[in-house]
Amino acid sequence: MEVLLINGSPHSQGNTFIALSEVAKTLESEGIQTRLMSIGMKAVQGCIACNKCSELGRCVFNDILYKEVREALKSADALVVGSPVYYAGPNGSLCALLDRVFYSCSELLAYKPAASVAVCRRGGSSATFDRLNKYFTILNMPVVSSQYWNSVHGMREGEALQDAEGLQTMRTLGRNMAWILRSLHENKFPESEKPIMTNFIR
Repeated sequence: MEVLLINGSPHSQGNTFIALSEVAKTLESEGIQTRLMSIGMKAVQGCIACNKCSELGRCVFNDILYKEVREALKSADALVVGSPVYYAGPNGSLCALLDRVFYSCSELLAYKPAASVAVCRRGGSSATFDRLNKYFTILNMPVVSSQYWNSVHGMREGEALQDAEGLQTMRTLGRNMAWILRSLHENKFPESEKPIMTNFIR
């Protein structure tokens, strides 16, 4: 079993990396393989609602970052997404990527356990946490919880190492993710009804 962790910070070795690494180390100690990917510092194309993905089977903007995440999701059994807090929300580049991934790769995400992690200086982590969890709850993905909301505090690089409670929350998240993965491993997914879509304006 493998968990894909996406670092949504432009700083590949910053506090978001520290938080996700704590989750990854715990998962590996539980016998779960991990893969940590960073979105990097380049501009990320957002979704333009062209709906070409329904024809192509992938996003029309087939850039390297998107392709790497899509490919990684094929073998991943679960997902953890981490983001720094920008104006009480996730990094915009991360959301641009996730909008495209979740819209065009739903078959690679459905029923896989998922969790989000927010890293902040002081506030905004709960709003970021809530925003990221919305990606999971639209695709039948079980949301993995911890002993507290999944947040770690730290502003300057490395300060997250001082947040003992936050790091413990990450370790608990890793153990809970491993437990849920093992619990789901032998079970079949529930049968889905054919989607019904009703627009408010007809």
